[in-house]
Order: sequence, then structure tokens, then C-alpha cells
Amino acid sequence: MLLLYLGIEVIRLFFGTKGNLCQRKMPLGISVALTFPSAMMASYYLLLQTYVLRLEAIMNGILLVFCGSELLLEVLTLAAFSRI
Repeated sequence: MLLLYLGIEVIRLFFGTKGNLCQRKMPLGISVALTFPSAMMASYYLLLQTYVLRLEAIMNGILLVFCGSELLLEVLTLAAFSRI
């Protein structure tokens, strides 16, 4: 499951970077769509995993904050690209 999470996260970041640099809506939309599975896996590792270290809980909490802020910025960027 960790390898699946790694694959989704790498693809999400690649499309987010590509969409932002090229100012294209499609790659940025794919990145927004992949944010939800990424956040679901991060919350799984935070809440539903059998044994969680305190450091893991703190890091996953920070990861969820960054995922939320990235989602907000991606949606605002998509809105800006739609006006162009």
C-alpha cells in the first residue's frame, strides 16, 4: 500500500508542476483529482493503521495540512487559468 501511495504522490506532484509551469488546466485538474486519494491514504496512515508512532502522527498531520493548502492553491490557480 505504501508503494501505491508513493506512485500516486509522484504522479500528482508531476502533473501539478507541469500544469502550473505550462499554465494548462488538464494536468492541474488531474493533480486536483489525485489529491483526494493521496489525502485518503495519508489519513489512513494517521488514523487506521494498527501501530502508529508519535512522529508518524505528527508527520501525517503536517502532510494533511500541506495537502489541504495545495488543494486550495490548485483550485485558485485553475480559476485564474479559466479567466485567461
